[in-house]
Amino acid sequence: MRVLPLACAGVLAVAGTTIRPRAFQSEPAPHASYSVERSYPHDRGAFTQGLEYVDGFLYEGTGLNGRSSIRKVKLETGEVVQQRDVPSEYFGEGITVWKSDLYELTWRSQTAFSYDRATFAPKKTFSYAGEGWGLTHDDRSLIMSDGSSSLRFLDPATFAEQRRISVIDGGRPIARLNELEYVRGEIYANVWQTDSIVRIAPDSGRVLGWIDLRGLLRADEQAGVDVLNGIAYDAEHDRLFVTGKLWPRIFQIKIVR
Repeated sequence: MRVLPLACAGVLAVAGTTIRPRAFQSEPAPHASYSVERSYPHDRGAFTQGLEYVDGFLYEGTGLNGRSSIRKVKLETGEVVQQRDVPSEYFGEGITVWKSDLYELTWRSQTAFSYDRATFAPKKTFSYAGEGWGLTHDDRSLIMSDGSSSLRFLDPATFAEQRRISVIDGGRPIARLNELEYVRGEIYANVWQTDSIVRIAPDSGRVLGWIDLRGLLRADEQAGVDVLNGIAYDAEHDRLFVTGKLWPRIFQIKIVR
């Protein structure tokens, strides 16, 4: 489905310049499990590409040509209270809410959009090289994945690349980084076609740990679903939510270390 470029192991790019990072740990990062605290209904027609929790609502970006959209969703009921469909030539990817704007990537069109968060009215269009996969932000930058082991930090005003990190675990680059979420000073990333989330140090790219999410769906819920993809964090109440493409439920989980 996707051709996956691999970034060079142990290399960082800052403002277009490649530099060597400090040494990474030689041992792989530890793995953790989870417990389910609650679950909520999710639209089985939503090919989830981006997910974020802001001010009591989920914001969701969905994919596939002709089916891509941005949405505002009630967590408790799964009701879509606001939606804007994306033109069919675009395959929607990751989203994030930055201040009063909502940003959306596209897969192979090398195009990103910003919308007014309140009305979903289009505001700006941006260009970038390569594929767009996941999107989140810290307090200064947008953070983007492109299917490789690299994460790009971008200027929210211009989409210009500020720096880049290579995600490494025990000396091994971790590719196929997909949907992203910024959680308590760390970057969480779905690893495409796995049931794992990887926790990443944003300064160095070092992998801090893994979360094994196998077994979330019951056997009778698995027909027609696609991969695990979608992480949202409610910072005010310290709640972590995960889901997948075409999944029937969103899960509130607690990490068991």
